[in-house]
Amino acid sequence: MKIRAPKQVIESILINLQPFLEKKDASQITSHIYVETRDELCIFRATDMEIGLQIISDQCEIDHPGSFTANGRKLLDIIRILKDDEIILELFDNAILIKQRHSKFKLPTFDPESFPAFPSVDEKPRISLDSLNLIKNLKKITPAIDSNNPKYELNGALINIKKERTDLVGTDTRRLAIATIPNDSAQELSLILPKKAIMEIQKLFLDQIEIHYDETTLIITSENTFFYSRLINGKFPDYERIIPQSLKYQIELPKKEMLDAIRMITTISHDIRITFLSDAVLFNALSSDNVEAKTEIELETGIPDKFEISLNSRYLLDFLAQVEHEKFLIGLNESTLPFLVRDENFITIIMPIIA
Repeated sequence: MKIRAPKQVIESILINLQPFLEKKDASQITSHIYVETRDELCIFRATDMEIGLQIISDQCEIDHPGSFTANGRKLLDIIRILKDDEIILELFDNAILIKQRHSKFKLPTFDPESFPAFPSVDEKPRISLDSLNLIKNLKKITPAIDSNNPKYELNGALINIKKERTDLVGTDTRRLAIATIPNDSAQELSLILPKKAIMEIQKLFLDQIEIHYDETTLIITSENTFFYSRLINGKFPDYERIIPQSLKYQIELPKKEMLDAIRMITTISHDIRITFLSDAVLFNALSSDNVEAKTEIELETGIPDKFEISLNSRYLLDFLAQVEHEKFLIGLNESTLPFLVRDENFITIIMPIIA
């Protein structure tokens, strides 16, 4: 096998494939990328068995068809140090040669027939959702998804498709984020997608996509890209039970002023206390050291009595980073109960710090 392509083409593809490689054990074939020629196209694949990515390129010149594997990290390191010119990849004597003018490198390969097979979309149901809206709203809930929770289902997002809406849900047990997408679906379906897969989807797909699934796998395809992820097998918590059914106070708050005030206080402490007065909102740092930080914004809140909540500021900052409007809503009941923040279809319920 022998192919040639511009450096920027190969480098870009290899960069996109890196998150899908086995990182810990270079002796595994999953630490390799798989390259195959088919008709006039080059197909590049990588998988760690949990998530996988295939990229098809028509920007390679095929001298001799075939297939090979090569260590994905080492191949990228080599490509990066070469000049911005054409690069040749050639399979020779059970090794892959990387050549450019007077430079030549050699990497060992595995039998390409041993590379893990990718799932197929054949006969798999298709999810009928506005795919760009799905990706946009997955981004909103991503910060709330846990990463190393012993309850494995919490290390992913719930995609809960109902007949008239789809809820995207993430939680780390201290906060719960929900983004709702209106839709008209004949099917009802619940899937738990790992956080790693969600992060990669946001980076990879900027255009309309097709989504297919079965009991174990979610597949996303676009014109030249094929992505798959194993689904998390588990029962997601009953998130609707956590949403407050009524609110004692509802206050509309300015996004920019709230951001500025919170960021000022977090120079001292990430744990803060917010006090709502009838005509102002006060911010104080919660710090055991002999330091102090406070600020306030003037605002008619409509609250007759002083109301205080203490919280981890990161949860509120993560929410505010996804707010699309100049103002958002905060809903309060008691200082010791979870409170709610909302920006139209996106809500986050946050547990307060209880002294």
